[in-house]
Amino acid sequence: MSFSFRLARLEDAEGILKVYAPYILHTPITFEYEVPTLEEFTMRIRDIATCYPYLVCESEGDIVGYAYAHRHQERAAYQWNAEISIYLQEKYTHLGLGRMLCAALIDLLKLQGIRNVYSCVTIPNPKSERLHHGMGFQLEGIFRNAGYKCGRWHDVAWFEKSISDYPDHPSPLLSFNHVDPEKVRQIIKAIGK
Repeated sequence: MSFSFRLARLEDAEGILKVYAPYILHTPITFEYEVPTLEEFTMRIRDIATCYPYLVCESEGDIVGYAYAHRHQERAAYQWNAEISIYLQEKYTHLGLGRMLCAALIDLLKLQGIRNVYSCVTIPNPKSERLHHGMGFQLEGIFRNAGYKCGRWHDVAWFEKSISDYPDHPSPLLSFNHVDPEKVRQIIKAIGK
């Protein structure tokens, strides 16, 4: 089995949605109740990818996983933080692809000037919890009974990882579409190597 990685394109929306939809329909991992339309999901990808990295993992021409970052909070002082999400088709969750996507995402976020990375995980979710601990994230807190899905209340855990230093006068966040494309290419090319 071979895998390749690249930046997501708008025409990937259908393939990405095929990975995401089972999480909506059959699990509490995402608190979304209804599968978005293809048009709505395409707009989500467009909106996120204008400012943050959005990666896909392919095998034999099919998208089997994806990862992206987005703004963590709206106020200006939060601009150096990002929240990440990683989704894989169930049959690929044990191959280290989540770790590869997470590491690449963090390297890309560093190019933008991001200082802290956060992740929200519905728990229990042993695979995701293991991934975050293995990548050096710290558990910062648990919101008890934060969401109701699949017939019960669920807790969510917030994980945090510092990925850079904290200068006295940080430059404003660099939008992902202004990051050096050669540096982006090198990071993506190095995934899994």
